[in-house]
Amino acid sequence: MEETKYTAANYKSDQSVRWCPGCGDHAILNSLHKAMATVGVAPHMTAVISGIGCSSRLPYYMNTYGFHTIHGRAAAIATGFKVANPEMTVWQISGDGDGLAIGGNHFIHAVRRNIDINMMLLNNKIYGLTKGQYSPTSDRGFVSKSSPYGTTEDPFIPAELVFGARGNFFARSIDVELATTQEVMVAAARHKGASVVEILQNCVIFNHGIHNYITDKEFRADRTIHLRHGEKMIFGKEQNMGIVQDGFLLKAVEIGKDGYTIDDVLVHDAHCQSNLLHQQLAMMDGYDLPLAVGVIRDVEGLTYNEEIDKQIAEVRAKKNFSSLRDMILAGETWEVK
Repeated sequence: MEETKYTAANYKSDQSVRWCPGCGDHAILNSLHKAMATVGVAPHMTAVISGIGCSSRLPYYMNTYGFHTIHGRAAAIATGFKVANPEMTVWQISGDGDGLAIGGNHFIHAVRRNIDINMMLLNNKIYGLTKGQYSPTSDRGFVSKSSPYGTTEDPFIPAELVFGARGNFFARSIDVELATTQEVMVAAARHKGASVVEILQNCVIFNHGIHNYITDKEFRADRTIHLRHGEKMIFGKEQNMGIVQDGFLLKAVEIGKDGYTIDDVLVHDAHCQSNLLHQQLAMMDGYDLPLAVGVIRDVEGLTYNEEIDKQIAEVRAKKNFSSLRDMILAGETWEVK
């Protein structure tokens, strides 16, 4: 039987896209359509589930199953959907507010359980849909409608939450880097277990330019590093900078200067079971060390949905249950008259 080949157009709905002109979500949507075509899972075997927020409108623009759910509950509903429909490929779309504020509890537990879903976290460091309040990822001192004198709290760093929840897959991209975004989305889809992709996204209305310190073409090459498994950690306009070990920490050096050679530059191992180096790489922020994009961690682990299926099969075989009713009535019961 000939394998069906899909294109990006197969995953596009007929709905007109209703985001602000220039919003980073347009590029992310485009990348997702192309990534899905590359992975090749049929649209009718794909579900896109979102919460509430600008990014959460995305299911309307997909020619797949979709569910625009309630605030902060995308991960919970995606989890239930995947467990009930293990054969389906599930994508979850959340913003930094929806995913990490009211949805923060569901986010860390979906990662901890290692549910086989692809979690896209669009991070613009602001509440866009509700018109410009600070979010859990807004920087300390950030002035917004809900913090007119500046926030007095430190932000969540999404990567830190993923590693704290013992996550097995974390990647990062930037909305303007379409090829990188497609690359990490494809890797996330091919990973078995909970995959988290943080995409730094620009809100042109309420937080325009928040990521400019790394996205501006003038210095993007010097302030970001594209990590690829098995390759040297090299960056810079001239590709003459590298990441080396400096005691227990990391350091950026110029190759060929101060005694550092290409042999000193670290090779990226995304599949290393220990997450210590992955955490350090993910925490680089574009200032003293370049911001890491690409697949930072990709490690195999037991998935919640597969373990649940196994458990159900074992109990059925042992107890001879043929239905949920049989299981409920197998215990101590009594009749009320």
